[in-house]
Amino acid sequence: MEKMRYKAKTGVSMHATSRLYGLVLAGGKSIRMGRDKGALQYHQTNQRTYLYRMLDQFCAETYISCRSDQQHIMDSGLPHIVDKNVYGGPLNGMLTAHRAHPNRAWLVVAVDLPFLSAQSIQSLVENRDPKKVATVYAGHGSNLPEPLVGIWEPHGLALLAESILETTNRSPRNFLINADTKLVSPENDLELFNANSPEDYEEAKILYSRGVI
Repeated sequence: MEKMRYKAKTGVSMHATSRLYGLVLAGGKSIRMGRDKGALQYHQTNQRTYLYRMLDQFCAETYISCRSDQQHIMDSGLPHIVDKNVYGGPLNGMLTAHRAHPNRAWLVVAVDLPFLSAQSIQSLVENRDPKKVATVYAGHGSNLPEPLVGIWEPHGLALLAESILETTNRSPRNFLINADTKLVSPENDLELFNANSPEDYEEAKILYSRGVI
């Protein structure tokens, strides 16, 4: 009931989201951070749960993408998809989810985005172009797609999987640069800030304390 009330309030139709699934990419090893980035807390709960709840307001179903050794996620009670360790990096989560539900578009976000807002997710949904391979954010003036903050269409993920077989470059950003991609500018570029290191984490907390965003 809460999900439907939110959609009515924001003006995002149930039709627009009925075939859209959400995916929080939380299967990284957080080597630079030195601890699980999904367990960090910027809000009233850990980042993994925070993003799950955010996406679930806009998606018919939402999942946490995790590794097979992340038992704490599997025991958390949140719906999850265990990565098939085939592709490496975020492609593991994205293409494992695609293989599990190949006819669904996926609203994908990385777990290390402390400033991402529900308003920005809503904007993605409202600006989505299903004819493109994906609708993703790009910072103002950069035109560089952010593959881990966007909506990937089923045919786009299928093409991504095919392209991996034809090239040694497994960068989803490189794929989007060379594909028919719709770019959306965020309200504030800070929403695309990735907290990948202890220094990033401390910087994010300082920015929050100052009310920068």
